[in-house]
Formats: sequence, structure tokens, C-alpha cells
Amino acid sequence: MNLDDFSDLIERPDGGVRRDAEERRERLIVPPGALGRLDELGEWLSAAQQSVPVKAVAQPRVVLFAGDHGVAELGVSGRAGGTTHELVRAALDGASPVAVLARRFSVPVRIVDAGVDCDPELLPESVVRHRVRRGSGRIDIEDALSAEEAERAVRLGMAIADEEADSGTDLVVLGDLSVGGTTAAATLIAALCGTDASVVTGRGGAGIDDLAWMRKCAAIRDALRRARPVLGDQLELLAAVGGADLAAMTGFLLQSAVRRMPVILDGVVSAACALVAQRAAFRAPDWWLAGQVSGEPAQSKALDRMALTPLLDHGVTVGEGTGALLALPLVQAAAAFAAELPERTPVAEEETASEDENEAGADADVKALDAT
Repeated sequence: MNLDDFSDLIERPDGGVRRDAEERRERLIVPPGALGRLDELGEWLSAAQQSVPVKAVAQPRVVLFAGDHGVAELGVSGRAGGTTHELVRAALDGASPVAVLARRFSVPVRIVDAGVDCDPELLPESVVRHRVRRGSGRIDIEDALSAEEAERAVRLGMAIADEEADSGTDLVVLGDLSVGGTTAAATLIAALCGTDASVVTGRGGAGIDDLAWMRKCAAIRDALRRARPVLGDQLELLAAVGGADLAAMTGFLLQSAVRRMPVILDGVVSAACALVAQRAAFRAPDWWLAGQVSGEPAQSKALDRMALTPLLDHGVTVGEGTGALLALPLVQAAAAFAAELPERTPVAEEETASEDENEAGADADVKALDAT
């Protein structure tokens, strides 16, 4: 499997449709620019949907990929290693932030166990049936995955994307449920951006103290030594320092772009997977939005590299897709404005033109007075 093959499969959103959407926006009763970035979002959606006016975002879904990371054994996370199943259980029980928002917004949540380190009996069959392996390797000293496992994980993500597109999902809020995932994500971003461990090491969604931060920085530094020799092959890179959940998210992002299904990215983990996917297919980021600023320095570096500007900056660091889901109503509002605001009538346009002529005449009179 060669991820570079996606470069020939992914096209950009329709530029002609976007121009048509921009022209329609010029004719709406609300002056251009008065809605700020919502104008840009509406035009982006039109191009993605190949529809003018844009269609409402009617079937969004939250998709969360779950996995444990062996590097969490080093005390690099605010949670104990091997406890991702608790995060999954909380989301399933409606007791996590993303579950609360999803319930409030009436958005279904799908959780995919790509590499959770627990007995399968602890989670529903619908969650664990795709598991690639039980936990990923400790990336500072060993590969996260074998080559065969990395390919299986990528193909898992692709299959999930196809299932969502086939079911009518028109926008995905993408997040992760993991312990140790931000360490793997920061390693991927540092390797792809050519930066040092200290530049990308953050405090994680659960928050860590200074000693844990130093352990995390050391783990990323050691993992980077293992990552750099395989930078030329994205699949090998995911196997070396990624993980089952990150490889699956990468496959999901690439296949979502193939299927023309827009995605809102959440925090540093989804940003890292997006950066790997961009390395394979440079057009793919045109199908993604950055939902929020997570506060992780590695996320900022990845989004800068992909030229993605986050929609929100509310200081939300909890992860799990929460920040991206908070951005969903903004995207839905942009679609509603673009689709439902009426165009100016010819009478209104004539009145506007008359007002412009009067203003121009008044300016000329003032200049004439000044001259005398």
C-alpha cells in the first residue's frame, strides 16, 4: 500500500461552483463582509457540495477513533496508561463533554476502537469489532505497529469513511479518545516539520506538571530519532511512531477527501494525522476545517503548515472532539445564511445605485467649494 496514490484520487472542491457562490453572495441583502468569516465558510461548503445555493448541513456525525499508546507508561499523560477504555465508556454513557454537546446538538457519535488496551468484553461489540491490535507500542524504543498492522489501520479508517459517506453523512466532526496520543501526534508533527521535541511538547488534554512535561519531551526526542529515517514513507512513519488510532484517522481523512466529505478537525491528534495525509495528497486539506485552537504547540505548527485557520479559540483543551463539535453550529449558521438570506431586489439595487450617485455628487460639490 502506498499512500502517495491518494494524490491522484483527490480533487479540490469545485472552483467554478465557488465563484458562482461568491457572485451570489454579492447579491444578498446583507452587504459583503458583514458576516465576516461566515461568508467564506458558506462559499467553501458550496464548492464542497457542488451546489449553489449551499445545502444545509443536515446529517453531521461525530467520529472518534480510540486507542492506547505504550508511551503513556512513562508518565507523559495526566491519565494512567491503558485507561482509554474509561474515556470510551464515559462517551458511551453520555458523561463526557463531547457526549453532552452531541446530545444538545442532536448529533450522533460513532466510536471506533482501533487499538484500545482492554478486554473486548468491557466495550460494546459495535465499538471493538474493528480493533487492529490491543494498544500500540512504546514509540521511544519500539515501533508503534508492524507494517501489516499499519496498513490494516489505514484501511480501517478508509472503510469507516466509506460507510459514513454511503450513509449520507454530509460533514464529520473528527476526534480521538486516547491516552498518550498527544505524544505520538507531537512526534509526527515534529518529524514532518523538522523541529525539535521542545518546540512541539505540550501539556496534553488532561494537563501535566513540569516533571511529566520533561518526560514527555524526552520521549518525543527519542521517538524522533526513530522517525527521521522513515520520513520518506508515510505508512512506515505511522508504523514507527504513530499508532493504530492515528493510522486509522489518517486513512479516514484521505478517503473522506476522495469521497468529497468535509471534515472538522479537533486538536493536535487530528492535526497530526491531517499533516501525514497532506504529505501523501497535497489537495486533501482543502476538504478540512480546523475547529479550534487546542493550546498544543504542535497543533499550531501543523495547522500553519497546512494553511488552516481555526474557527474558534475558547481555551478548550479537553480534546475528544469537543472543540471541533463546538465549531459545528458556526458552520451550520454559515450554510443557513448563504442559503436562506434573500437576494436584493432590482428596486433595492437601483436605490443603492442612486444613493451612490448622490454621494458621489455631494463629494464633487465639496471638492468644488474647497477649490474656490
